[in-house]
Amino acid sequence: MPAADAAIDALRERIPSSPILTDPDVTEGYRRDFAKDPDAGRPLAVVRATSTADVQEVMCWASENAIAVIPRGAGSGLSGGATAVTGGIVLTTELMQDIEVDPVTRTAVVQPGLLNAEVKKAVAEHGLWYPPDPSSFEICSIGGNAATNAGGLCCVKYGVTTDYILGMEVVLADGKAVRLGGPRLKDSAGFSLTKLFVGSEGTLGIITEVIIRLIPKQAPASTVVGTFPTVADSTQAILDITRVMRPAMLEFMDRASIRAVEDVKRMGLDVDAHGMLIAQSDSPGADCSREVEFMAEAFRNNNAADVFTTDDPEEGEAFAAARRFAIPAVERKGTLLLEDVGVPLPALPQLIERIEEIAAERDVLIAVIAHAGDGNTHPLIVHDPNDAEETARANLAFGEIMDFAISLGGTITGEHGVGRLKKNWLPSQVGEDVMDLTRRIKSALDPQNLLNPGAMF
Repeated sequence: MPAADAAIDALRERIPSSPILTDPDVTEGYRRDFAKDPDAGRPLAVVRATSTADVQEVMCWASENAIAVIPRGAGSGLSGGATAVTGGIVLTTELMQDIEVDPVTRTAVVQPGLLNAEVKKAVAEHGLWYPPDPSSFEICSIGGNAATNAGGLCCVKYGVTTDYILGMEVVLADGKAVRLGGPRLKDSAGFSLTKLFVGSEGTLGIITEVIIRLIPKQAPASTVVGTFPTVADSTQAILDITRVMRPAMLEFMDRASIRAVEDVKRMGLDVDAHGMLIAQSDSPGADCSREVEFMAEAFRNNNAADVFTTDDPEEGEAFAAARRFAIPAVERKGTLLLEDVGVPLPALPQLIERIEEIAAERDVLIAVIAHAGDGNTHPLIVHDPNDAEETARANLAFGEIMDFAISLGGTITGEHGVGRLKKNWLPSQVGEDVMDLTRRIKSALDPQNLLNPGAMF
């Protein structure tokens, strides 16, 4: 491909400080995110950008040559949002890792390649906290979090990524860099364009910097753990708690996920339980004790077989870590199709019960974990990709779960993004009028459809 080689050579001259990778053995690792999309293409090159200026040069070059650009963070996405396309460029921001913390305004300016855990560590040195905490917080990047509006375990009380982004710098399809928002807690000037780009999955622009809001360090949390004989008992306990208070964490694990974690961790979890809830309170003083006792009583009132409480942060974190480990634990049983459908809280029992029925009807293993306090579930559909018939059943289950969530007034994605795996269901959720508006926005900002083509719609 002499023409392609010449184009890449020209790009190298424009961005000498940013590595450009073309060796197929190296670029192979950048073709897919954690969703492992089997239809991933083969890119011309992978650009490891080191600055906003170099991202601008890449987009100017791409516009001139009509070449697609797939923005990529840490590659930990679960919906195929960072899937390479043949003949395109993968542009990764993993090398952009600067952070500046301002403890007076309680804000930080962060480049997109810094990992969520690294942001938490940096701001903790100033007695501050960045709350959004995806289960993959140790390996996912802030840029990817912003691009998908990531959530996490503590978001039931503290909110998701968009609630902490005050501003950003973003490079548009034509190479222009714009600054949106800023380090202000209140700002009503103009359209809320920052919010437009949060969750846009790299289809409207490439985020090269975010300004995040920070809050004082979280108080030590007390933890309540309960195991239940039925899923219905555990989901009723969730509703009894959330109608009265907002816990710092309220997580659910079903029988399959409990067993998968116990197989590896050997924590002494009750493998006969059909549901386990992990709840936390970080309220100050006596309020924490009252909340813990209220949640423990809600567990007992709903037939919890065992209720454990602790104010030891390390003991509590062990249970939170078990919940975070559920996805890799279940993945040891086979390849996963990962859902993250969400529903209004009153519909949560119906959703989980229907998922159990779909698993039986399609004869596939589906483990369910959930950020139960905000109705966001993660059904993990296990299948063998070498078994075509089982894979077909898994794909049917995948779609049926999304269809049912939509029928309950829910969403096909609470925090992972639409990507490529879920885009066929987006019109069913939002409607054709909204899809038309979405396409018009995309066309206005990216008329050549260069940014992440094939993602979202």
